[in-house]
Amino acid sequence: MRSDEAGVRGSVTDLVRERWGVALGGKFPERFTEPGWSYEEAVGRRCPESGGELHALRKPYESQGRTYQYTALVCPSCPAAFTLADLGVKRYDQLAGKVPGQAVRSPRPGPASAPAVSRSDRPGVAVTAVVRVPGQPPLRVRMVTGPVWPGDLEAPDATEPRALLWCATADPAWRPADAALAAADDVRVILPEGAAYGALRAWLEERGVPYRVSGYWEEAGQVGTVGDTGDRTELVAAGPDGAAPATGRWAAAARDAFAAQWDALEELPEDAVEAYVPVGSLVPDAWAAMLPHPSFNPVQAAAVPAVLEGTGHLVVVAPTGAGKTPIGMVAALEAHARGRKAAWLVPQRSLTDELDRELRLWRDRGLRVVRLTGEAAVDTELIRSADVWVATTEKFEAICRAGSLRDALAEVGCLVVDEIHLLGDPTRGAVLEALLARVRDDSAATRIVGLSATVANADEVADWLGARLVRTVWRPTRLTWQLPLLPPVDEADRTRRAAVRTEAAVRITRQVTGDGGSVLVFCGSKRGVRSTALALAADRGVPVTGVDADDAEEVERLCTKAGVRLHYRDWPYKREAEQAFRAREAEILVATSTVAAGVNLPARAVIVRDTTLGLDRVEVSMVQQMFGRAGRIGAGEREGWAFLLCDPAERAHWQARLAAGYTVRSRLDEHLPDHLLAETVQERLSTLEEAERWWAGTFAAYQGHDSVEPLHDAARFLALVGCLRPTADADRLEPSPLGRLTSRFMVDAAVADDMATALGQAPVPDDPLAAERALAFLLSTRLPVLEQAGAPSGRRPLCVGSCARPRTRRRTTRGGSVRRRDPRPTASSDRRPATSPARSCCSRRTAPASSAAGPPTSSASPSNP
Repeated sequence: MRSDEAGVRGSVTDLVRERWGVALGGKFPERFTEPGWSYEEAVGRRCPESGGELHALRKPYESQGRTYQYTALVCPSCPAAFTLADLGVKRYDQLAGKVPGQAVRSPRPGPASAPAVSRSDRPGVAVTAVVRVPGQPPLRVRMVTGPVWPGDLEAPDATEPRALLWCATADPAWRPADAALAAADDVRVILPEGAAYGALRAWLEERGVPYRVSGYWEEAGQVGTVGDTGDRTELVAAGPDGAAPATGRWAAAARDAFAAQWDALEELPEDAVEAYVPVGSLVPDAWAAMLPHPSFNPVQAAAVPAVLEGTGHLVVVAPTGAGKTPIGMVAALEAHARGRKAAWLVPQRSLTDELDRELRLWRDRGLRVVRLTGEAAVDTELIRSADVWVATTEKFEAICRAGSLRDALAEVGCLVVDEIHLLGDPTRGAVLEALLARVRDDSAATRIVGLSATVANADEVADWLGARLVRTVWRPTRLTWQLPLLPPVDEADRTRRAAVRTEAAVRITRQVTGDGGSVLVFCGSKRGVRSTALALAADRGVPVTGVDADDAEEVERLCTKAGVRLHYRDWPYKREAEQAFRAREAEILVATSTVAAGVNLPARAVIVRDTTLGLDRVEVSMVQQMFGRAGRIGAGEREGWAFLLCDPAERAHWQARLAAGYTVRSRLDEHLPDHLLAETVQERLSTLEEAERWWAGTFAAYQGHDSVEPLHDAARFLALVGCLRPTADADRLEPSPLGRLTSRFMVDAAVADDMATALGQAPVPDDPLAAERALAFLLSTRLPVLEQAGAPSGRRPLCVGSCARPRTRRRTTRGGSVRRRDPRPTASSDRRPATSPARSCCSRRTAPASSAAGPPTSSASPSNP
């Protein structure tokens, strides 16, 4: 039975091979190799190359709560595949329908979007999947075969011709079967170091079995194609403690994860002095005095010549800890030498602090360096006169939207983008993409130098930017990562689930610090930081029974006594924690992800306690950044260990993610109305036709989001909420005063509409104090970032008393969530329905209150920790 008849949703290339027995030729978008496609129909257009019959394959995808369809048009005669754009059309219905008389094949009876799971793809865990079918409510499907392979992850090749026997053990009494050893032609074993494993090492050496050892090794399992009796099998991955074996792509992911761990345990090379190059041999002598070290390491020595050979865009990818900051410094100095400004973008305010400190030497030598972040207003004349700007991405975008600084922006000759892989970040990726798309179009004026440690598709990012790619795997320290398996716990028992993670973190920390090492423990929440820190303090002999985890002073006092410090965004003692950990006055630092993205706090070992941040699974790029804090050379360590604590249901997922690495996916379509409005306010486009050209140049379009339907939906939404004013020409885009303010202060368009409506309904205040109270009330109840904000326990009564709200009614938003609104009738209720479909275009990301009221130079984004 063919795939279209069976309902199997494979890749375009797979379906073409199964249906017509041919392999696609030529160049086609990467999404055609991803799963989720199904046969649709034959269409009434002919192949532009051979004139043969075209057939449509389609794949659903969601954007801002609505479902759209990708389209692939296949000509079996060529054979070749095309997009709608290749045929010069924008919508599927413009293909003039199916071929007359041609029957349309139904992909499957019943719901069209339920993915089939191959029996060879079982990691051995039962989950419930929620499948969204256009026009139907979500369908819950119980699948005993395990989690569905992630749709954004390319499936590895599960065919394995080798006779493999790859094993990891933490049991000194373990021995592989003799028959399996004899049948395998590729045997590898990873085991812990230490005297307890001496007999096992001797046993392996007698039989000529290759093995590698690691400190603090905890994993156990086996992957291979040889059974205990010596029989050949399909590729199978077996976990510890009798866990159900996985086959197919999950076994292939386990194989690739083992290979990465094996390669990481290769013998440490000698720290050869000849691998380092004197700074003066590559850059002018005047620059050498402004760089942090007298020599360039191998990564820097490879990248610096590329920086100096021209002014074209450049992307540098190297492991965390390889020293990418000096490369950015050279790029900024090169721009200054040309008489141009340099702007250095970092993702978090904490990183602007650190980079600002590193550039202190530049100030001493006469360069004017200004730090731009959202929490402080900066004099525009200071911005104009500066040689180097150090800014968060959101702050730089706010400056771009301030018309008074357009001339200063025109003087920027180099844009250094730290962590350029954050193009794929759900929160700040859209801002960065819109910004880079704007700068990329004017490469003669401003070059982009992107720095990243964690991006698997760096060639795709570089190709979109038109940039030269410099990639290296060199790292000054060896890094070994593991996925220790936690004991199974009832998923509904959140308290016990947190407890087993804390217990594992405490146990591993005890081992590392017992050897004189330092440990970074990452937690998914501030509450998790405090509770874990207290548990670590208790393990080190400090009595913490009855301590309130919300009592910051008491937690700080007890944990400091135990050599444990805490760090997160609003922890009042985080600066002291950084200093103590750098000085090794504290052996343990427990932190949220703020520390992961570049703050220089190295440790011997890193423990990622939680695999979620709030309700969301942590991005693999963030995990890799966390891992990169281990074994930093600045701590005098040549080796580092990283642990991601996993429960049985998620271990296979993380093996697949870490083996594949982080692939950047555009997020611009999730925030499209805000950025369409921004481009309009900046007068970079004024018609829908110009907007379509802008959209075609984005990373989203480059990755295959070639439909203009979301763009048109975004324009309609902006007109509906009053951010675009009505014009005689339906295709003209003209921002209203509300739209200009909304864009200038980087406020979500939906939130701006809510605020404008609420202000219009509010009574006119009698005095300034009443006005202040009314505004505070509206901000705290209309901005989700404030409405959902927590308060310290000691201040909750005050907050409740001052912000008490009247009885409210529930209102369903475009995304199906519930928001609370004041019971008074709204003037806008006659203007649009509460759940207008057009509202689904816009994201719920909002700016904080300061963005709505402060000057443009102090605009902030909630994504800035």
